[in-house]
Amino acid sequence: MFEFLLKYPWAMYRKGTFVFLSGWPVWLLALLTAGAAGYLLWLFLRRREKWQGTLRASALAGLQCAVVALLLLMLWQPALSVATLRSQQNVVAVVVDNSLSMALEEDGRRRLDVAKAALDGGLVEKLREKYPVRFYAAGSGLKRVEDLGAVDAVEPATRLGDSLKAAAGEASTLPIGAVVLVSDGADNDGGLDQETIASLRAARLPVHTIGVGREKPVNDIEVFAVQVPARSLPGTKLNAYVTIRQHGFAGGAATLTVRDGQKVLASRQIRLDADGKQTIETISFQSGEPGARAFQFTVEPQEAETNRANNTATRLVNVEDRRPRILYIEGEPRWEMKFIRRAVEEDKNLELVSILRTTQNKVYRQGIAEPGELADGFPGSVDELFAYEALIIGTVEAAYFSGPQQALIREFADRRGGGVLFLGGRASFGEGGWQATPVSEMLPVNLPARKTTFHREPAKAELTDRGMDSLITRLEDNLAQNAARWKSLPPLGDYHEVGSPKPGAMVLAQYNPGTGRRSPLLVTQNYGRGRVAVLATGGTWKWQMLQDSKDTSHERFWQQMLRWLAADTRGRVTALTSSTVISDAARIQLRADIRDNNYLPLADATAEARLLGPGGLADSVALLPDPQTPGQYAAEWQAGEPGSYLVEMVAHRGEREIGRDVATFRREDGVAENFRTEQNRELLERLATQTGGRYFTVKNAGDLVDEIDFSEAGLSVRETHDLWDVPLMFLLLAGLKAAEWLLRRRWGAV
Repeated sequence: MFEFLLKYPWAMYRKGTFVFLSGWPVWLLALLTAGAAGYLLWLFLRRREKWQGTLRASALAGLQCAVVALLLLMLWQPALSVATLRSQQNVVAVVVDNSLSMALEEDGRRRLDVAKAALDGGLVEKLREKYPVRFYAAGSGLKRVEDLGAVDAVEPATRLGDSLKAAAGEASTLPIGAVVLVSDGADNDGGLDQETIASLRAARLPVHTIGVGREKPVNDIEVFAVQVPARSLPGTKLNAYVTIRQHGFAGGAATLTVRDGQKVLASRQIRLDADGKQTIETISFQSGEPGARAFQFTVEPQEAETNRANNTATRLVNVEDRRPRILYIEGEPRWEMKFIRRAVEEDKNLELVSILRTTQNKVYRQGIAEPGELADGFPGSVDELFAYEALIIGTVEAAYFSGPQQALIREFADRRGGGVLFLGGRASFGEGGWQATPVSEMLPVNLPARKTTFHREPAKAELTDRGMDSLITRLEDNLAQNAARWKSLPPLGDYHEVGSPKPGAMVLAQYNPGTGRRSPLLVTQNYGRGRVAVLATGGTWKWQMLQDSKDTSHERFWQQMLRWLAADTRGRVTALTSSTVISDAARIQLRADIRDNNYLPLADATAEARLLGPGGLADSVALLPDPQTPGQYAAEWQAGEPGSYLVEMVAHRGEREIGRDVATFRREDGVAENFRTEQNRELLERLATQTGGRYFTVKNAGDLVDEIDFSEAGLSVRETHDLWDVPLMFLLLAGLKAAEWLLRRRWGAV
């Protein structure tokens, strides 16, 4: 019907440019139309009595004005200027996705078979009537094939960007008029970058896409994403945040499991949310022994699932065999220090060094590595203080520290990236004048500007909602049992009023002195590159003294508290990778953060990444400075084979070594195609739109031939096609005159 009325297909109108062939100026057309309209309106209004009123006169004048305007438009000879591919002189490249996701069955047929049926059902034959057709398979790259029969869904990855750039490269030596991409749009290489789109535009190469596959999965549970720390100390409890998406099992139950090889580390029941909604489930597990450990996170398959290969995701954690050193300073002997030291002694992966002030000018040192360590008391230099990974400040008044030492405490968290814990006591916080120091800026609370904030009275510790999920306060793996365990703890020996939490701070626990008024007890926040916490008591030792000797609540809390403080503190060189697991891809970004002796970004270092991988691989690559971020050095590297890789990044300044650090990552093949298996229509539509093509479904793919005809790629010629004689023009003229005649007859003014 469209071509019957407008003579040409819709594709020509969409691609063409509207022009006038008469050569007369457009302003003259507008002037004549306006003049004729004005004259006709004046003429009819002058004789309005004959037409029985102004409204009827205006209506008849309007119809005659439209007829005149249409006739003038036809005299100006409107036409479409459109670039048309030369028949039999241009090649159409038909690119078929042959990745594993095209082997998925829907309604008893593979996606690839549906794609072949759409092409063989007359589309290729119609194309061949006008153009030579070349077939390509697109998986990990672009490959020429003789016919569709040679295409099978066997490629472990889809890299549409690489395949389309290769097609644009062929267009430089071959007159390719258009690319027809038949795919489900499941790309494993980060989607289509601007470089790919730019290369297609530069070649004026339209990509017409035919989408295959359902746009929504059926009866499927997918582990959509997993967030877990890239590093850990041995035997540390870790939290994993597992994003799950499902279709067809809303309201049902499933089991979420963490495994290390065949060993089950943790398991819990979860409730499946609404179809298509992404939900995040938390599961805790132990990091285990040192080494690069690959943990599998699995939602156990349901009986009716159609795709079970996307129920498991693997993440790599580098369990580091090291002992962070923690410095603890106390202003007076008290039970809290004794029991904290006892708790840490049972953790072989933590080392506690302590300073106890016995008199104003004397200190008692414990846990020192050599006799000269801390001989002058609390460190006064960067080199001495920054040698530790975490810092605990007990009941010590602020005046005990010099101005430079107070600034150094703040820089310990900000620049060094260390963890700092402040404990309550009779000389802590507001009682010790800390609110008037540079240190108050780093605290996660707004200290009261008054004294009498310390109370040597019992108070119950209670978890907040944030504390329920925190690993610091996880005394039991089961959340309900953990909450019950906290409720059963004896009251604290004292508490401190520390004021309100700052924006961004997290209150994990609060104390209740029995008056119904609850105040922050344990508050944490990030500060600069490090972490800061406030524990508004010096009385957790009661948890040990007033419970059975076999109860480990006190030890477990303090070991987890100090691991949180120290585990993420890095040295002068920090090794980073863009991902711990790369699925069906080879490129990985290697990055090093390099600091000088004062832990300021170092811009004049030389850095190298040394890699060990499968099959005895040993390689190295230079890391180049990032001009946008001082202290950052980066390189891109290709992981050639599947397996686990270790990368050691070493930095030098001249001949002197600054430091080194190790990171791990893993390459997996044949995995990514099992995830996000629904048709990515958004990507296919965007690709077509940005290159001048059009998106088609399998059902309307037959309209593709008309779209291909009109293109500026390859060998094309610009043609003009008259519009003045389209049937719609004459139908409009007839319609306008018929409408005028009917109105005249109805009003008795024929």
